[in-house]
Amino acid sequence: MVDGATRQVWLHRLLFVALALFLLFARLLPLGGEAGDLPGPDLLLCLIFAWTMRRPDYLPALLIAAVVLLEDMILMRPPGLWTALVLVAAEFVRGRVALTRELSFGVEWLLVSGLMVGLLLAYRVVFALVLLPQPGFGYALVQVVWSVLCYPVVVFLSRYVLDLHKPAMGEIDAYGRRM
Repeated sequence: MVDGATRQVWLHRLLFVALALFLLFARLLPLGGEAGDLPGPDLLLCLIFAWTMRRPDYLPALLIAAVVLLEDMILMRPPGLWTALVLVAAEFVRGRVALTRELSFGVEWLLVSGLMVGLLLAYRVVFALVLLPQPGFGYALVQVVWSVLCYPVVVFLSRYVLDLHKPAMGEIDAYGRRM
């Protein structure tokens, strides 16, 4: 029989996959996007950062890599580049969960904003190094700005709708380890 803590972890992992598939499906829908329209936010990236910041045990690296690689394949991006960058950023956040646990939301928002800008720059540098065509810098920057602005909404919904909170001091995970 599975105990409650393990069941909670697996339910949240399944919920994350369902949300990621829904966001990907919504991104593929032809919802009147005209040429020259502003890009929307990368809600999956916001979701990954919000969940990794709050409950790193709910999102293992392999799950993040699988979901983002699937997104790369379906959106016809270079397979693995965005996946590797997001995975490195998520593991950076995961490694600092103990440090950021007691910090205010403003500091967390600044950290995530810096990571999103860093991801944009790293992605574009790699594209430039291998001479691949890429959208204009302003277009990509607008998407990052939208993502930064949507991050508090994703955190709010994760916290109050899905009850995804930061672990308290001394809280243990499903395997009995301190979080």
